[in-house]
Amino acid sequence: MLKIENLCVAYGYVEALKGITLNVEEGKIVTLIGANGAGKSTTLKAIVGLAKAKSGSITYQGKNLLQEETKNMVRNGITLVPEGRRVFSNLSVLENLKIGAFYRKDTKKIEEDLEWIYELFPKLKERTWQQAGTLSGGEQQMLAVGRALMSRPKLLMMDEPSLGLAPLIVKEIFNIIKEIHKQGVTILLIEQNANAALKIADEAYVLETGTITIKGTGSELLKDDEIKKAYLGESHG
Repeated sequence: MLKIENLCVAYGYVEALKGITLNVEEGKIVTLIGANGAGKSTTLKAIVGLAKAKSGSITYQGKNLLQEETKNMVRNGITLVPEGRRVFSNLSVLENLKIGAFYRKDTKKIEEDLEWIYELFPKLKERTWQQAGTLSGGEQQMLAVGRALMSRPKLLMMDEPSLGLAPLIVKEIFNIIKEIHKQGVTILLIEQNANAALKIADEAYVLETGTITIKGTGSELLKDDEIKKAYLGESHG
């Protein structure tokens, strides 16, 4: 579905990505883990055109996204849940959700999808008319995910969905990610919580200072001694 090959991105003289290659197959959960500054968010920004590639290719369903003159990720079926939640704080929960469906025309299906979102996130239904800026951090994250889902994406990209959330809310968010995946959505997950991310991932990549150093299945990386030591807070053995 999505192929990144030899992708290089630089900010001035600083190389953020140094020729990374990764593959996201349709129907899979793929996670990219790594420390702060490793280049994880830059990877997502390059996919959606917010960071300019120096070289390499990004191919989505046969189209080279770097060669498209007009990028419309949502119409192509790609949606990004950005880091930091970034809801429209002065608008209601419902208004935020409807913004996610801005380009869709079928009112009946939009209403059906609203009910689906409310089933996924019952807390949002309780707060339909509440201003998004007054929600808790966890509720804002749920709203950001719900808004992204209202575009009916084929590929959902998530940037640090657990950032700054309490452990119980993190668990809830990851359960929701699994449920979204069951609905047939392919997911590319950027996450510092390596343990939670690897547990749900079909495929996983480790990014260190702009270079992919390890790849494998989520379960393989969970058992890897170097991963345990560097990202899971465990010692060898």
